[in-house]
Amino acid sequence: MTTLPRIDRARLPALLEAMPKAELHIHIEGSLEPELMFRLAERNGVTLPYPSVEALRAAYAFKDLQSFLDIYYAGASVLRTEQDFHDMAWAYLVKAAQENVVRAEIFFDPQTHTARGVEMGTVVGGLSGALERARRELGVSCDLILCFLRHLTEEEAFQTLEQALPYRDHFIGVGLDSSERGHPPEKFARVFARCRELGLHLVAHAGEEGPPEYIRSALDVLHVERIDHGVRCVEDLALVRRLAEQRVPLTVCPLSNVKLCVFSRMEDHNLGQLLACGLVATVNSDDPAYFGGYLNRNFQACFEALPLDATHAWQLASHSFEASFADAADKRRWHERLAETFEQFA
Repeated sequence: MTTLPRIDRARLPALLEAMPKAELHIHIEGSLEPELMFRLAERNGVTLPYPSVEALRAAYAFKDLQSFLDIYYAGASVLRTEQDFHDMAWAYLVKAAQENVVRAEIFFDPQTHTARGVEMGTVVGGLSGALERARRELGVSCDLILCFLRHLTEEEAFQTLEQALPYRDHFIGVGLDSSERGHPPEKFARVFARCRELGLHLVAHAGEEGPPEYIRSALDVLHVERIDHGVRCVEDLALVRRLAEQRVPLTVCPLSNVKLCVFSRMEDHNLGQLLACGLVATVNSDDPAYFGGYLNRNFQACFEALPLDATHAWQLASHSFEASFADAADKRRWHERLAETFEQFA
């Protein structure tokens, strides 16, 4: 669409919900709602360190990434069986379909589970079964991206990769997540080189709590195709120019950024600045069960707090398709549906 139709600002909330979009930064373990967490704990005889759903939610007052990760890993302890992983992923995918997410590229952290004695096949089997069901029953295009935990060693990442290779057909790429501070991307140079040889897509968290140099290392050392988060790139104007010229996507997670104190409040978020700089910024939910909202709530929060309009909504949705690892035919189809949605709201 060369010229966007004029859309009244009052119609923006409904447009944001209705427009098709891709979610490219969602940790499936971070979609585990307290209610389901307690049901799985009861199913598996796991005692949680919180007496109730309400007490657990009250603990979601994070001061930084690490304080969140402590609760995140405790919550993952309820996941034991293939059915558990299926139920968690299916709950997210149903929600995604309701929010007009047409494409979901879903992170999972196998080391969080294999360290507890859960087999790789149990994790991948449960998740991939839910994704196959979502493709069939919900019409959602979806794939898995295996993430390495950066606070662990590269040797452990190699071990995880070897454990996962028998299930290579069930994931399309690898990522790098967990604690960013003190764990630069170059720590994982060799394992990412191996994944590149295997033909896997490469992404990495960088520039959330870590400095802009981590973004540059992710590009130059790991050779990633996308930067997850990346909001601190604005501290380095040469890096911003490079990201814009090379159209390197950033998978921005606004509610997460505020919840983890990357920004003090949504009004301070730099999403509008990223778009103004010509960056391929996208909106995502990160760990929605912990950070206060799924994809549509992230969109709504940004547009409520920032001077964004329908043109920005188009850019963000269009960028999400461009940045995805879906095939060209699907991207064209989603862009056509996006144009139709905008016409309906004109």
